[in-house]
Amino acid sequence: MQSFPKHFHALVIGANGGIGTAFLQILKEDPQCACAIGLHRASQPAINFEDEASIAAAAEELRTFAPFHLIINAAGILHTDEWMPEKKLADLHFAQLQKTFQINTFGPALVLRHFTPLLDKDRSVLAMLSAKVGSIGDNRLGGWYSYRASKAALNMLVKTASIELKRSHPNAVCVAVHPNTVNTSLSQPFRGEQIGRPALSAAQDMLTMLDSLTVRDSGEFYAYNGEHLPW
Repeated sequence: MQSFPKHFHALVIGANGGIGTAFLQILKEDPQCACAIGLHRASQPAINFEDEASIAAAAEELRTFAPFHLIINAAGILHTDEWMPEKKLADLHFAQLQKTFQINTFGPALVLRHFTPLLDKDRSVLAMLSAKVGSIGDNRLGGWYSYRASKAALNMLVKTASIELKRSHPNAVCVAVHPNTVNTSLSQPFRGEQIGRPALSAAQDMLTMLDSLTVRDSGEFYAYNGEHLPW
């Protein structure tokens, strides 16, 4: 992470998932990173995207470790034991829509609210893991209604937050990131173990890409390899 200062501070939200765990492992092994903190439902402090108060409380407790030079939100949901991504309009139901938006959109929105004040003002990157299927311009197959819509909404939040951040943190970069298919529990029902990359490889690629970003890239949507993706 050559673009960050020596002894930089990093935070990974959703650090108990496959990609989040990999991010945290790499950052903890980076000799230049003085502080790498992982947050999830069972961490201390805990963060739960279904509990608004926990997001605010976690940010407040981590003020003692601020400023952060890198914040990554790797939390997300695609399916549960009760339901899978919708293939057609007839599959839509309120409970799935609500749960998907709560984890993929509403929680990250509150992360933007409560954690952006903790960013370093000289050099910082805040990355939200999104998905290429959340691109409206790239949608050619249809289906996956709630997941696509929740990620498209997340992308809009990132874009809008980046505009505000330019006023308070002119050197901050706020981006949406597509990790591609990774071999994690999220992708396993879709042959993730066969077509997905190892989580450590995906996390390293994304960190390399984030390390290369400048303030000119803020408010954009990038793939793990630096490809600029359409909204």
